[in-house]
Amino acid sequence: MGQGNDTLISEFLLLGFSEELELQPLIFGLFLSMYLITVLGNLLIILAVSSDSHLHTPMYFFLSNLSLVDICFTSTTIPKMLWNIQTQRRVITYAGCITQIYFFVLFAGLDDILLTVMAYDRFVAICHPLHYMVIMNPRLCELLVLVSWIISGLNSLLQNVMVLQLSFCMDLEIPHFFCHLKQVVQLACSDTFLHTVVMYFITVLLGAVPLAGIIYSYSKIVSSIRAMPSAQGKYKAFSTCASHLSVVSLFYGTVFGEYLSSTASHSSHSSAVATVMYTVVTPMLNPFIYSLRNKDIKRALRRFFGMAGTKGIIMLRLKK
Repeated sequence: MGQGNDTLISEFLLLGFSEELELQPLIFGLFLSMYLITVLGNLLIILAVSSDSHLHTPMYFFLSNLSLVDICFTSTTIPKMLWNIQTQRRVITYAGCITQIYFFVLFAGLDDILLTVMAYDRFVAICHPLHYMVIMNPRLCELLVLVSWIISGLNSLLQNVMVLQLSFCMDLEIPHFFCHLKQVVQLACSDTFLHTVVMYFITVLLGAVPLAGIIYSYSKIVSSIRAMPSAQGKYKAFSTCASHLSVVSLFYGTVFGEYLSSTASHSSHSSAVATVMYTVVTPMLNPFIYSLRNKDIKRALRRFFGMAGTKGIIMLRLKK
């Protein structure tokens, strides 16, 4: 464990959003509702894709993986925050904090990379439709997901190893609702220059490269759509990208919003509120964005609930 002034660090204090007791039930109810909606919505996407053979395509394979990552992403931070509010204890152990940092960085990176992979999938589908199933074969799809996990896992491991080398003093208050990597590094008593440089370099690298890939893919997609002769063909091609483009805009918009908020105001409270947008709100909205305008997902969900209802009726009759 990190040590400072010969004091063994055993736990951190998470300050959360507010110390006012009368606001705690409201915060608890709000985040519990958002968490349940996030888990249920993304779980329905996974069940719809896995239960309907018509959705066993590269696009929906990546979508189900994104939904799984979103469930894990929110589960890394929200349950602990809800537990702290319920028990009126705002502490997190040193080991718990390190674990939370690892999984938060892991799933944040996976979200970022998977969105890039999905942009590449749309690029191949629209720009090279005749070779789509040849290029996006099951082996390549699985390899892309595996590489995403490896890259994000290595990044998360490196960040954690560097945090483990830090020494901490007695001021262990984290002005956030979870162990935010940047906030934890700022609490260290030891020299953090190298850690900060590495942290920002990796963040920029894993942020800029995927974003550049997404921008390049959509520049080619727009060119291909503009070259299509029929308006119906243009609309159909664009509609296949609309949901993904909305999710990308929401994800990067909220991430940049969190960065600009923390830079402009230098307020940890503002940073915590802004972080909620991409850690909680974005994963919650993703299933709605992909299902509201997607006829295939709607049809798969109707079939799933229909099958579930039929099985339920059969079970009741058998019991009788």
